[in-house]
Amino acid sequence: MKYYSTSHSCPEASLEEAVIRGLAPDKGLYMPRTIPTLPASFIEALPSMSLTEAATGVAKALFGEDIPGSDLESIVESTLSFDCPVVKVKEGIYSLELFHGPTLAFKDVGARFMARMLSYLLSHRKGGASQSVNVLVATSGDTGSAVANGFLGVEGVRVFVLYPKGRVSPVQESQIATLGQNITALQVEGNFDDCQALVKAAFMDGDLRSAMLLTSANSINLARFLPQSFYYFGAYAALRAMGHKEDIVACVPSGNFGNICSGLIGKRMGLPIKRFIASNNLNDVFFQYLRSGVYSPRESIATYANAMDVGAPSNFARILDLYGGSVNEIRKDIEGYVVDDDTILRTMKECLDENGYLLDPHGACAYRALSEGIKDGEVGFFCETAHPAKFPEVVMKATLTQAPQPERLTAFLGRKKESVTIGKDFPSFKEFLLSVG
Repeated sequence: MKYYSTSHSCPEASLEEAVIRGLAPDKGLYMPRTIPTLPASFIEALPSMSLTEAATGVAKALFGEDIPGSDLESIVESTLSFDCPVVKVKEGIYSLELFHGPTLAFKDVGARFMARMLSYLLSHRKGGASQSVNVLVATSGDTGSAVANGFLGVEGVRVFVLYPKGRVSPVQESQIATLGQNITALQVEGNFDDCQALVKAAFMDGDLRSAMLLTSANSINLARFLPQSFYYFGAYAALRAMGHKEDIVACVPSGNFGNICSGLIGKRMGLPIKRFIASNNLNDVFFQYLRSGVYSPRESIATYANAMDVGAPSNFARILDLYGGSVNEIRKDIEGYVVDDDTILRTMKECLDENGYLLDPHGACAYRALSEGIKDGEVGFFCETAHPAKFPEVVMKATLTQAPQPERLTAFLGRKKESVTIGKDFPSFKEFLLSVG
């Protein structure tokens, strides 16, 4: 398989080149030249498959031209050492619980898959993995912790996690800044978009690329975002097994738009999801685009759903490319919704009181959008992307209760944090990387 850039002004890349580069030389994002269509027999058999079996079939369709099937099976099996159950919240609405991984967030699957794929590609390079790879990742919360834990201890890989100072939860920061080993935590005096801009600038800097082998583990990297499509196949399989076959709607809390983009790829592969709802918090750039047809990125603002605090979503370029630049075509598959902070709190309380189900702030955005956007005859699932215990202050404010505290989170909170504070100017970041490289 070859991969092209969404900017369409540089040569196509191999899987190895695309994964290791992360960002294309023309600043575009890599996309597969062709999106394979899965046979109808595979889709029909999904209800009888485990998540690992379904994910292996999807992975072979996406990456089987470049990685032998047995190796892909090993990568998938080591990635999905946990389940992603579908739980009924109320009639017609289900939660796809994506928080059962090591850091209790949906990004665990993509991060673990990419870590294992990168390790595999490095070990199979001509001459072996003689040069260490430096992974740069910007995070608004959960990406950084998932990547840090997914790559922890991986030989030949160093990880630099950039997160906005004071704008991630204490739990999220503990999962980033307490690991040590090959993980370096960098708190940036700015917002998530500043962090993301530093990462993109590093990829484009000739001095850095000459001195260090750089890649990204944000959803910028195709090996991070494509495996998230596994979730949607798993959710469809579970709903089919419950007797739901048609008119299935997926609602996704959306910040940088990697998760929903992977679901759209799954739909192109043949997954019969009727439509998607992209739920924004007050960083509603995509919602405004759907309304006006004009994409106007802006500086992000802080909300209770902090992992969605993105004012210039990178994966918008992929969605635009997937639909040939047509907002009318995008509107056929995706509807938008906006949830403000007061509504997040109210939704968390109402869902707990009425259904006995505790949401995290991001899941609350999706649950609200799906509850109000679902139509007669439809059944829907929303992505509950992080465990509510990762946001204890918001849970308490909304519900006056404490979320059950998983033991793995308690273990993180008891560790000493070690991070480096940097400004949002690129020269300082560049100097830091050169000093450690």
